[in-house]
Amino acid sequence: MPAPAEFAVWAPLPGRVRVQVDGTVHDMSRDDGGWWRAEVAAGPEADYGFLLDDGEKPVPDPRSRRQPDGVHGLSRRYEPSAYQWGDRSWHGRPLAGGVVYELHVGTFTPEGTLDAAIGRLGHLVRLGVDFVELLPVNGFNGTHNWGYDGVLWYAVQEEYGGPAAYQRFVDACHSHGLGVIQDVVYNHLGPSGNYLPQFFPIFAEGGANTWGDSVNLSGPDSDEVRRYIIDNALMWLRDMHVDGLRLDAVHALVDERATHVLEEMAQEVDKLSASVGRPLTLIAESDLNDPRMVTPRVAGGLGLTAQWSDDFHHSLHSVLTGEGQGYYADFAAGGLAGLAKTLTGAYFHDGAWSSFRRRHHGRPVDTGHLPGWKFLGYLQDHDQIGNRATGDRISATLSPGLLAVGATLVLTSPFTPMLFMGEDWGATTPWQFFTSHPEPELGRATAEGRIGEFAEHGWDADVVPDPQDPETFTRSKLDWSELSREPHDRLLAVHRSLLALRRAHPDLTDPDLAAVQVNWDDADRWLVVHRGSLRVVVNLADSPREIDLDVPAGEVLFATGELPALDGRTVTLPAESAAVLATR
Repeated sequence: MPAPAEFAVWAPLPGRVRVQVDGTVHDMSRDDGGWWRAEVAAGPEADYGFLLDDGEKPVPDPRSRRQPDGVHGLSRRYEPSAYQWGDRSWHGRPLAGGVVYELHVGTFTPEGTLDAAIGRLGHLVRLGVDFVELLPVNGFNGTHNWGYDGVLWYAVQEEYGGPAAYQRFVDACHSHGLGVIQDVVYNHLGPSGNYLPQFFPIFAEGGANTWGDSVNLSGPDSDEVRRYIIDNALMWLRDMHVDGLRLDAVHALVDERATHVLEEMAQEVDKLSASVGRPLTLIAESDLNDPRMVTPRVAGGLGLTAQWSDDFHHSLHSVLTGEGQGYYADFAAGGLAGLAKTLTGAYFHDGAWSSFRRRHHGRPVDTGHLPGWKFLGYLQDHDQIGNRATGDRISATLSPGLLAVGATLVLTSPFTPMLFMGEDWGATTPWQFFTSHPEPELGRATAEGRIGEFAEHGWDADVVPDPQDPETFTRSKLDWSELSREPHDRLLAVHRSLLALRRAHPDLTDPDLAAVQVNWDDADRWLVVHRGSLRVVVNLADSPREIDLDVPAGEVLFATGELPALDGRTVTLPAESAAVLATR
């Protein structure tokens, strides 16, 4: 006989809620706060769902831990504490000084599962990164998706292996000395399979963002909505042993309260960190260019650990590729001076005019108080690849020499470096926008919307991949056989050498932005970054350049290709190359 178990759900909207457990329906009682509860005999893997009002079809638990038959099916009980963890010796690691590797479970391996990804962790260890950042894995409708159409935030998608596989993956990462950061989305829900509005007012009245209705963070009944979000964050960190969260597009979290939901989350995560005895990290993706996001709460900030720095990406991308359309326009106009500005201050738009936004944007970073590691710097990420019309990586545009130059600037920067999967060897496979909406109308609308969006920017509709075509997903899977071929193995060696150099020389992990100096020449296309006693010397031109270092050059610690020639304070660098030099 199964033991009694409590089933509970917050559902202030329906007038009646019943729970179906293994085919049998039971009444539930409601308290004054809108919570419904019932004690029912149920096995540890019982299937269940809730019937709302006079509904005859049970719908999933908003806090479901497992959805074996997809987001429209019954929930299945799952007790995360039953897993036998092997990471008792893992005490976490701080983000400061670390390097992050972003990957999508479905396209990281041919199998597209968490268990298959475990088999590739050795590659990441040999590469020299410290954290694995997983794109969203929570429950979505269909078989494959970027992850940003999730509707059940507490469940792990079954195609990836479900919650048990997730725990195995985190455990394996920790045994390899790798921390895990989970990308989570709290600013919207996917367009298919979202039953939450039938339970509670998940959406704000009249609010919307790029992806749909805004989440109700400060309207009526928003206390429990905020609790739903914060409890989810704590679940990943506590029950799944995750080391940090990447918070998607926090600028779309509209919160009119005196205490922003992000500040509230940071407070609770800090408490949990003290309880579990390991560092827990919150990383924001923010378009606000507001340093208060990562300023400690005692100094009047929201207290998040770090944030992505798109400005650094845009500056570096435009310098390397020459692209200047859309939001790249200001960065292309800024040239090497703009790149120097982001290397020393994190933001390009720090109160400056933004032509793309047609207004002034951002505010300066106080480099005397905020360290560089609080900003993630990268040359590629899932957004900057997948949101291009054809999903082309920068490796489709740049020469091997300039790819190595880009890697050098990222991995010697004062920021927390981040790599996107396959970037380390210059993968030629694209990473395109893909969906698998089962509803034909939604699938057509998604495809037509994608094509129309890029047509407005002058792209030929025929070159924009259909996100619903299964081949769009298949094309986006990494080709691991490339590692053993030129020029991929040479670029991989560059990344490994740079990461080893970063670990060996404290000057390269020094996060003091105020100590970073940059010299450059736009006409001759060279750049020198001062990193303590080291100089990062870059030649972006297609012919050799003679560069004055201001100080006598010493040993060449690293070069992307042919060694530069040293003559006192002068270094002659080959075309499209970079080097790291000690000084005397």
